[in-house]
Amino acid sequence: MNYEAFFQGQLDTLKEDGRYRSFAELERRAGHFPRARHYGEGGVDEVTVWCSNDYLGMGQHPKVLAAMHETLDACGAGAGGTRNISGTTHAHVLLEAELADLHGKEAALLFTSGYVSNWAALSTLAARLPNCVVLSDELNHASMIEGIRHSRAECIRFRHNDPADLDRRLAAIPADRPKLVAFESVYSMDGDIAPIAEILDVCEKHGAMSYLDEVHGVGLYGARGGGVAEREGLMDRVTLIEGTLGKAFGVMGGYIAGSAALCDFIRSFASGFIFTTALPPALAAGATASIRHLKASGIEREQHQARVAQVRRRLDAIGIPSIDNPSHIIPVMVGDAHKCKMISDWLLEHHGIYVQPINYPTVPVGTERLRLTPSPVHSDGDVDKLVTALSEIWSQCALARRAMAA
Repeated sequence: MNYEAFFQGQLDTLKEDGRYRSFAELERRAGHFPRARHYGEGGVDEVTVWCSNDYLGMGQHPKVLAAMHETLDACGAGAGGTRNISGTTHAHVLLEAELADLHGKEAALLFTSGYVSNWAALSTLAARLPNCVVLSDELNHASMIEGIRHSRAECIRFRHNDPADLDRRLAAIPADRPKLVAFESVYSMDGDIAPIAEILDVCEKHGAMSYLDEVHGVGLYGARGGGVAEREGLMDRVTLIEGTLGKAFGVMGGYIAGSAALCDFIRSFASGFIFTTALPPALAAGATASIRHLKASGIEREQHQARVAQVRRRLDAIGIPSIDNPSHIIPVMVGDAHKCKMISDWLLEHHGIYVQPINYPTVPVGTERLRLTPSPVHSDGDVDKLVTALSEIWSQCALARRAMAA
C-alpha cells in the first residue's frame, strides 16, 4: 500500500469539501487580550480574537499570573511524575479542595484536560459497574462518546434534551441494572442549555446515576461560578459533575467532583489518571487563584452577560442569522463549508478579526457556522468593527438575512 498517497488523498478530500482545518498561529498578549499577534504568510499582524474559550479573560488576570509566577519560582516547571509517583504536589491538593467546595461535593479529582476527565471517568465507571448501561444525550461531546465507547458498556442514545424520551428508555431497563445518564449543561455548538432538573427527576425515578458535563458552565453561571447546576440549585442532586479549568477559569486541566468514595474509585482505577504526568504545579496554582477570585467576584460574569446581549442585539438589528439560545455562545449560521471558511479568511485578512469556521464533523453538514464568544475584555469598538465587517461580507456572499429587528 502507498501509505503517503492514502494520507494525501484523504487530506485532499477534506480540502475539496471545504472541511480542511487550518490553524491560525497566534501569540496572546497578556494585558491586551482579546488582542493577539497573528503570524501569517505576509508577516505579523495584530488581530482581535472572537472565538476564544477564555470566556472571562481570566488567562491574563493579575491574581492568576501572580500565583503562577510565585509557584513556578518556588517549585520549578513540572510536577515530576504521575500523581501516584511523586507528582501530587501541595498545589494539586489545594486545587482539588477548592473544586470540591465549588460544587458542594465531598471530593474532586484533577485531570490534565476536560477531554481526559470525561474519557477517563466515563470509561472507568461504565466498564467497572457490573452490566452497566449508559444513556447518553445524542449531542454529547466527543470526549464523552469516546469514554463510553472505550468502556464497551451498552450505550443507548436519547433524544437531545428530552427527559420524556430518557424516561421511556430507562423504563425499559430492568430496575436492578446499573444505569448511568450522561449529559451536558451548556452545549457548545448550539448554545442550548439542558433541562437539568427534569433529567435529574427521571434519573432519580429509575435509580440511575447522573453525570453532568459543566465545562461550558463553570465560572460563568451560579453565584460562585459553580455552573448551571449551581444557578438552579441542583448540584447536590447530581452524582458526578465534570468541568474544565481551560475555559472560563483561563488556565488548563479538567476535573470531576462527587462523593469521596466515587472520586477515590476513579482515582484508583482510571488509566487516564494513573498513567499520565500530573499538571505542572504552576498551572494548578493559577487555576486555584482563578476559582477563588470568581467565587467572590460576580463582576466578570455580569460584564460577560452584558457583552453577549449587546452582540446579539447588534446582529439581530442587521439581520445576521444566529441561533437564539439562553447561553453565552452565539452561533452565526452560514450553512456552507466553503463560504464559512471564506468568511473567516476574509475577516482575518481585511479586518484583523479572527473567528474560526466550524464545519463537519463538529456540526452537521449544512449547519456550518462562525461561533462567536463575546467576553468582558471586548470593547464597544470591537463590537462595532465586528458587526460592520460581518454585514459587509454577508452582502458580498449574497447570504440570506433574517427580518431585521425594528
